[in-house]
Amino acid sequence: MRHASGDCLDGRYEVRCLLGEGGMAEVYRALDRQTGRDVVLKLPHVAIAGDLAAFNRYRREMDIARGLDHPGLQRLLSGPQARYLVLDYVDGVPLRSYLAARGRLPIDEVQHIGVQLARTLAYVHQQGVVHRDLKPDNILISPDGRVTLTDFGIALRLASRRLTFSHLSNAAGTPDYMAPEQVRGERGDARTDVYALGCLLYELLTGRVPYPADDALEAMQRRVRTDPPLVRRLRPEVPPGFEAILYRALRRRPAERYPSMAALADDLAHLESVVVPATYEPDEPPPAPIGDLPPWRTTLPILAIILAVLAALGILAQLAHHGVR
Repeated sequence: MRHASGDCLDGRYEVRCLLGEGGMAEVYRALDRQTGRDVVLKLPHVAIAGDLAAFNRYRREMDIARGLDHPGLQRLLSGPQARYLVLDYVDGVPLRSYLAARGRLPIDEVQHIGVQLARTLAYVHQQGVVHRDLKPDNILISPDGRVTLTDFGIALRLASRRLTFSHLSNAAGTPDYMAPEQVRGERGDARTDVYALGCLLYELLTGRVPYPADDALEAMQRRVRTDPPLVRRLRPEVPPGFEAILYRALRRRPAERYPSMAALADDLAHLESVVVPATYEPDEPPPAPIGDLPPWRTTLPILAIILAVLAALGILAQLAHHGVR
């Protein structure tokens, strides 16, 4: 049920306005009457109560957020028995809106944002958690330039059993920022976030994502098969050290990326010390074999064609039958 301004939840949280709505929850800005501070309420849709996988995903987000405490993260305030998430209100705008209003950002600002995110994610990884959905929509920029990472809705605790959320983790993420292993339905690890941060910084520098495409499936297929265009082709003034960082972060094979977010953060903070390869060009191999993508992504189009042919044959048979009669 949608809440209106002035509604009060549990006699404590007075709704101010709706901030956004997704497939899992509604998000409100509210006043905490006990503390006098603004907070964010994340209320799961009533419908997910009957969906075990969706409800467990919501509970998992709460459990993960409760174990994290870092200046670069939106802090969880609600207790373990809460029916909804209560989070710190951050005075900032989504990076998506910030980027839309300004276009590609100054290089030093992109570096500043990247260093903050990399250090925050290094902390998250140290706690055994992978975010898996790093994108401009889940990042807030405060007026003073402070960066806050939000939304652990599809985050993964590395110590958890895969079976628990196997159906949920397949191809989980946002297509423009998904690593190749996510496209293939693999679980991913810290290097999955390294890849996503590379995609994000690429977009902030160039004004476009590394793999622009007309549809999500095309974008995912391209990142499995090819490397993105070099940044210097789109923005020649980007320092070679910065380009070398992106080139390494965006490698298709996880083993060729930065081994940790801490290593990436260190290079971002010291661009002048980054070792730049003598020569490198995007690798564009032939189309990936069928095994590079989850079976359903390759079999569905074939099945669709077969069904269409069978349907056409059925229509022709009916026409012939009526013609005979």
